Amino acid sequence: MQHRITRRALAATVLGLCAFVSSCSTEDVSAGENKLVFTAIPNENTTELMQKFQPVAAYLEAQLGVPVEYKPATNYEASVEFFKNGDVQLAWFGGLTGVRARDAVSGATAIAQGVADPKYHSYFIANADTGLKPGKDFPMGIAGKTFTFGSPGSTSGRLMPEYFIRKHSKQSPAQFLAGDQMNFSGAHDATAKAVEAGTFDAGALDYKVYDRMVEEGKLDPAKCVVIWQTPDYADYNWTAHPVLEERFGAGFTKKLQTALIAMKDPALLAAVNRPEGLIAASNADFEDLRQLAIEVGLVRQ
Repeated sequence: MQHRITRRALAATVLGLCAFVSSCSTEDVSAGENKLVFTAIPNENTTELMQKFQPVAAYLEAQLGVPVEYKPATNYEASVEFFKNGDVQLAWFGGLTGVRARDAVSGATAIAQGVADPKYHSYFIANADTGLKPGKDFPMGIAGKTFTFGSPGSTSGRLMPEYFIRKHSKQSPAQFLAGDQMNFSGAHDATAKAVEAGTFDAGALDYKVYDRMVEEGKLDPAKCVVIWQTPDYADYNWTAHPVLEERFGAGFTKKLQTALIAMKDPALLAAVNRPEGLIAASNADFEDLRQLAIEVGLVRQ
């Protein structure tokens, strides 16, 4: 016995399938639009960062009453692209990446920073075998030495060290240091270990990462010596995307800022390496840094 499908039945089936697909698609989009996704610059080992930021996601979800997800970034540039494209609506940026992200997204706002961030600094470090010693003045002895920066987009591991090298030597890093190009380790902890091992004579990095590595026994300060501490500058910050107000309603960004500043659990603050806690921030706090980045050529006017 043959069964024939009538044109009317076929049409009904197709319409039903379309409705089902449309319904699923709507639900998927809706679910994505009702979620707060955040990222952080990978200034250290990305696997460790994933473990540290999962509790932060759970904390924010409980405080804000909306689904929250941490999205890891493979490098500093990726974190800015995520923010520009709207893939994330909140990011723990360094000073430079924060400036770049806010310049790219009109209405983006710095909402929180560490207590230490308005007066941050970098360490210049050297392998003990170089004979370079700690001092209060810029270490001109690194001239002609092999040297590594952190990430190309790092404030404490690239922008500020490059600025001070240019200021004191009156030369570009490529001219002042060994080799004809700048070297990048990719992360602060990688810089410290490369200098400790003697892979590079010297380098520059985030002082908090160095201090914590020494405290945790992951770095030998007798082999990897701090030879200079830079003057202070503004650095890390939580930056919020303007779409948050559209997605979750007026006042949500303020609610998010309050939740971040209220974060007191040491395990949560460890994710951003800010045991002293967080305070409010604004775009104006980073304007001097922005102008300096323009001067060095890392941000367009």
